[in-house]
Amino acid sequence: MSIELKVPSVGESITEVEIGEWLKKEGDAVGRDEPVAILESEKASVELLAPEDGALGPILKEAGEVCAIGEVVATLEPGGGGSSGGSQAAGVEDEKEKEDEDDAKRVMPAAEAALAQHGLNADEVEATGPGGRLLKEDVLRHVEEGAQPAATPSPESPAKPESKPAAAPNPAPAPAVGQSFQAVHARQEETVRMSRLRRTVARRLVEAQQSMAMLTTFNEADMSEVMALRKAHQEAFVARHGVKVGFMSFFVKSVVEALKDCPELNAEIRGEDIVYRNYHDIGVAIGGGKGLVVPVLRNAERLSFAEIELAIGDFAKRAKENKIAPDELTGGTFTISNGGVYGSLLSTPIVNPPQSGVLGMHSIQERPVAVDGQVVIRPMMYLALSYDHRIV
Repeated sequence: MSIELKVPSVGESITEVEIGEWLKKEGDAVGRDEPVAILESEKASVELLAPEDGALGPILKEAGEVCAIGEVVATLEPGGGGSSGGSQAAGVEDEKEKEDEDDAKRVMPAAEAALAQHGLNADEVEATGPGGRLLKEDVLRHVEEGAQPAATPSPESPAKPESKPAAAPNPAPAPAVGQSFQAVHARQEETVRMSRLRRTVARRLVEAQQSMAMLTTFNEADMSEVMALRKAHQEAFVARHGVKVGFMSFFVKSVVEALKDCPELNAEIRGEDIVYRNYHDIGVAIGGGKGLVVPVLRNAERLSFAEIELAIGDFAKRAKENKIAPDELTGGTFTISNGGVYGSLLSTPIVNPPQSGVLGMHSIQERPVAVDGQVVIRPMMYLALSYDHRIV
């Protein structure tokens, strides 16, 4: 008897989702708890899992269609998979074709420019965009994680010496003298529908600009002492907690103490009232496969440095895999955005309503500064605090 595959609940306030992508085709064999589709909500992407082993039956909702929570989007035929040897063979052939398609990675224009800038090949970088597309964020993340450019050919496979080439059956004609670049390299455009998450983020960013009196204040911080502390305690910290102490734990701890001194930044406006909070749920902006997400560290004032680093590391890993739960993205009271990981020197972060503030961290660069009447070189970082001027 067929099993109905229904849209699961993905959060308290979410009533509908969009089919982002079908991972399986009709007739494909699936295993228990294997994802068959990606569902896009306003807050996160979730996987639609097969409840048991079987074969995917008729698909009732195609990619891009909107579905209500609890709506049937496909059926599953329980059992061992394909219904006949022929269909199994066809399934194997389909899988081979899919693998060939996956190998031919689709590189977005911004990603292509980033690859050229860093001397990388598309095959070296993991693609996380829709349909296996390689995004600029993928390239920047690859560079950030310390990946090196492709190595030069090894001695075992030297370049072949020049020799007279054999006649090709269909030689490509050489471009005529004066032939334009455009004639040789066709100009192309590609239209890609924005994910539901990206559309929601775009709408909320515009709403934030229109609904509040946003102001950004800039300052700078000398990071010398923080860097010295990390260096002095890093080895013992890793041995004890199994994770490196990064800058983000210092940022979160510092923000919590600052919010205690300026509680308006941890508050929000509700109608004609200001709601103050005695807890600090800090959102940390992370670039994921489907775009920017801001998971929340609940009660950050109670977390240790190690707990903060472990939580952020887990968020980053799951953001790449689009596995951040919707409930983890709601309820923040203040946000930290670290543009420094992308090389940003200065920016104006946008407040995430109904929050009242966001702090932008940036690249650390050695600069000459005046200290006690002397010009010295220090590792400096610009800070940008955007806030709702109606409350602060």
